[in-house]
Amino acid sequence: MKDQHTLPRALWLLLAALTLFWGLNWPMMKLALAELPPWTFRAACLSFGAAGLFIIARAQGLRIRPRERQWMRLAFASLFNVTGWNLLIAYGVSILPSGRSAILAYTMPLWTVILSAMFLRERFTRRKFIGVLLGMVALILLLGPDVSYVESAPIGAAFVVGAALSWATGTVIIKRWPIDLPTTSFVAWQLALGGLPVVFGALFLDWASWQPVSLAATTALLYNILVATVLCNWAWFRIATTAPASIAALATMMIPVVGVFSGMLVLGEQPGWQEYVALLLVTLALATVLLPPRVALPAHQPGRQKKSA
Repeated sequence: MKDQHTLPRALWLLLAALTLFWGLNWPMMKLALAELPPWTFRAACLSFGAAGLFIIARAQGLRIRPRERQWMRLAFASLFNVTGWNLLIAYGVSILPSGRSAILAYTMPLWTVILSAMFLRERFTRRKFIGVLLGMVALILLLGPDVSYVESAPIGAAFVVGAALSWATGTVIIKRWPIDLPTTSFVAWQLALGGLPVVFGALFLDWASWQPVSLAATTALLYNILVATVLCNWAWFRIATTAPASIAALATMMIPVVGVFSGMLVLGEQPGWQEYVALLLVTLALATVLLPPRVALPAHQPGRQKKSA
């Protein structure tokens, strides 16, 4: 496949929605995890999310059953895309502030660019290098004021970075071994298969700590199920299965910036100059990677006479 520098135009609106809604999800997760155990929280999101997507696929008349030889690759991809990502990020967010968790989680594009160059033979172009560099500088800048949180909770930071690596691995897997299913059915199976270990974990580990939760936590949980799990996962897998893995991953770099600003809005934090500079750097990173390169003007054709006055 020829490496491309841009996302297809039809996916730009989808990317904008994904950026906004997944960015807003970080403080929502923090609100939900303040009252819900991590396994229970993720089990509810994945099981209800999978059920909702299967209902939508059936209502649309889409093919639901995978090809016989693709069950193994479907399960393998879901282990990284869903099980690893969801469990590690839930534990990480329960320990670290939501905004800083989002920043560490979105080191994912760096891992994806490296893995896609190694296993998908995607070219590591100068534009990708500049985009990754600008994005990583922005993330370091955002993390700087609260680096003490990471130093005081290294296990939480390790969970979040591990989640980023798991997500990157899953992204490369679905590009390396494609699965012949409509996006809605594909995402439903990812959530269902990847969610099975999480549901069993919740039943065995969390049942003794189940208790009623507040309206705020319930609202945050519903947002995670309906918006972050159903809508955003569908949008992400649509982008990830359409665009080159490295480009799709780099396109998510605006999400942690939105996560930091939404944390300010929902949790009452105050923005500083670091947030605004990081926003500018990430915007430049996205422009470097996603905007189409300048097309050279055609050379002057010999033999074509200039019209005389």
